[in-house]
Amino acid sequence: MAAQTNTTSPGTMVATAARYLFDAGVMSHAGHANLSARLAVDRFALTTTGIVRDLHPDQVATIDLQGRVLEGELSPENAEIVAMHAVVYRSRPDAGGIIHTHSPAATGFALANKELPCRAEPLLRFGQAEAIPVVPWGPRGSEISVRAIASVLEQHPTTSAVLLANHGLLAFSTDPMTTARLVVAIEEAAEAEIAATALGGAVDFPPGALEQVRRSMNQVRS
Repeated sequence: MAAQTNTTSPGTMVATAARYLFDAGVMSHAGHANLSARLAVDRFALTTTGIVRDLHPDQVATIDLQGRVLEGELSPENAEIVAMHAVVYRSRPDAGGIIHTHSPAATGFALANKELPCRAEPLLRFGQAEAIPVVPWGPRGSEISVRAIASVLEQHPTTSAVLLANHGLLAFSTDPMTTARLVVAIEEAAEAEIAATALGGAVDFPPGALEQVRRSMNQVRS
């Protein structure tokens, strides 16, 4: 994957994505998250702090895929999650942005250790046609946790997100803003899934729904 050609700085991209998440109302009370943007095949920019409510573009550090800080300084809480971002970039060469949040409804599924079914159409528009899988719990940023993330990504090569058991959501896409929009779609899907339970439960899509949605999207774009 070549280095990003977007002239917007990585810090600006992640700060804009963070602001979008707060504006959408999908963040936890604490405002905790960490965001990153791929810079090149072997390095990425990562937010230096875990409290991103008023994130500034200069609050990013440059990290390589072995977890070494090449430029900038991370807070201790974000130094813990370097490996979590690096393993996703290694596993998904097409990923250009990663976001970890404690979005309440999605985190509810993570706490229950239950995968989030794909039964809300916005997920299909991001290509997320399968249930979002759960990564078994491991201490934050630990080798156990990182190995578990790598294993689940290998088992689910088409997923664009995973639920970290007893922890939160980890999502990734082509760039930070697209990933932020995916996070919003996931949080809305989790909220709707919980609400549908009171009505007897959500219903699965009919076979071929993803292909139908893609055809519809392509017709509008052509």
